[in-house]
Amino acid sequence: MMDYHSNEVEEVLSSLSSDPSGRSNEESKRRLGQYGSNKLADAKRDGIIKRFFKQLADPMIIILIVAAVLSGVTSVWEGEAPTDVFIILFIVILNSVLGVIQESKAEKAIDALKERTAATSKVIRDGKLEHVVSEMLVPGDIILLEAGDAVPADVRLIECYSLKTEEAALTGESTSVLKQTEPIPGGDSVSLADRFNMAYMGSSVVYGRGKAVVVETGMNTEMGKIANALTQALDEATPLQKKLSSLSKILTVSVLAICLFMFVFGVIRAGSFNSRVIIDTFMLSVSLAVAAIPEGLAAVVTIVLSIGVTKMSKRNAVIRKLTAVETLGCTQVICSDKTGTLTQNKMTVVTESTQDRSLLATALTLCSDSVIDTDGAVSGEPTENALVSYGASLGLLKYELEKTFPRCGEFPFDSMRKLMTTVHRDKDGYILFTKGAPDELLKKCTTYLSHAGQSLLDEVSKGTVLSENKRMADSALRVLAGAYKRVSSIPASINDAESDLCFIGLVGMIDPIRPEVAESVKECKEAGIRVVMITGDQVDTAYAIGCELGLLNDRSAALTGSQLDLISDEELLDTVDRY
Repeated sequence: MMDYHSNEVEEVLSSLSSDPSGRSNEESKRRLGQYGSNKLADAKRDGIIKRFFKQLADPMIIILIVAAVLSGVTSVWEGEAPTDVFIILFIVILNSVLGVIQESKAEKAIDALKERTAATSKVIRDGKLEHVVSEMLVPGDIILLEAGDAVPADVRLIECYSLKTEEAALTGESTSVLKQTEPIPGGDSVSLADRFNMAYMGSSVVYGRGKAVVVETGMNTEMGKIANALTQALDEATPLQKKLSSLSKILTVSVLAICLFMFVFGVIRAGSFNSRVIIDTFMLSVSLAVAAIPEGLAAVVTIVLSIGVTKMSKRNAVIRKLTAVETLGCTQVICSDKTGTLTQNKMTVVTESTQDRSLLATALTLCSDSVIDTDGAVSGEPTENALVSYGASLGLLKYELEKTFPRCGEFPFDSMRKLMTTVHRDKDGYILFTKGAPDELLKKCTTYLSHAGQSLLDEVSKGTVLSENKRMADSALRVLAGAYKRVSSIPASINDAESDLCFIGLVGMIDPIRPEVAESVKECKEAGIRVVMITGDQVDTAYAIGCELGLLNDRSAALTGSQLDLISDEELLDTVDRY
């Protein structure tokens, strides 16, 4: 298989027999038959009858069935009504029916969720732009991606313009990834997170636009490989199933021992070995064996679990198997991803360092491509969303600012400069706003905002800014800086625009925790459950989040592993080795 990220665009297109103008509809139909639909395969489902008999395969149910048979034999022998047989069989059937009904309801709920996720993609076919159901995509299709689109398959980018994707669902990283089209050498040794010229199913476009060729669909995608691993995972017995299985073995051995003992003892006591004595003694032993079996146990367990499932469903939790409810009650350790689970996956400005909050917020709001509507909803790239929301919190709504400062030029962000500049017109001429990495932006500044206004940016003041930047970074914050300058005309080049700037200040952002998580963690600890946060963040960032959640009490816990409540990628192997 070709390493699409390591090859030139032309080589990738050639290997897929495609070109930037797209494939024909006829060819796409042919490939659809060859490769199959672009969807994740469902695990093979059993029919209702097979599910019913699977419920009967439980050890406790087997014992009950044996007890029913034995009870029927004794009833016929003694000429009595087989009441016990009907009671036991009713319990067996009720248990199996409840299990089948619960599994069917859970699968219907899952199917309903899948139907809601159906999506379409913008595809170039026969030289025309078409909207096609994503399931119909095939390798070689040329698709267009824009901000807000979900990536429908694994694709190799052939064109991109400031394209950024959010890949938290696949890699766990909360920050968006800037994409490119240049090949990345290294083959399979390049991790998914570092394949900047690829976009994967399960990710979404948060900024910019681009064109890409589909390279893998359905179960051949990276998301499909994960799904395949999940479908092949073996079902392990739950703690309750293990205990019931152990109980059934004890009951079986005990019952057989009782039967044998009573039969031998009865025959010896009778002092006769005629057929009548043997049969009577045997039937007595069987009666005792049936009496020793707890016929109501299976029904009680099933009913209690069904009540638990009902309560969980009222809290929007779908339980596929009844026994899984009891497993939740036996939980001792909960391992949770950080991004989007413990945190909101939504960058938020939490601190600032400036002499003019209004000017800093204005600069960062206007020097971004995120938009805010009249209802306060912000859309765009997560980091820029945080900046626009920061301005809105100070009453500086972007759509209002743009009326006063309409954009008339820009120099987009790129990973080399680590800066972005926009040019705006106002009543006095033109004003430039620049945002980016503090250390890079400081190189472009000659003045800064002080108590006295614009002052010369000397080594002392520069050191103060860098010191404040480090303080924020050490607090696990992502730091951005803002600057501005007035000009008489629109700059002709980046060098003209990003020079002699006036440094305004810094803002620190973080992906905040979900408000309900800290209390949940506290409740788990009180219940004796350890919560483990698994994250790809640096230790300092993970430590700050861990402390805020109440997972860690001191830094030594994060660094020495004395309390295994936090694991980052860079420490994972070392931590496992120590334990």
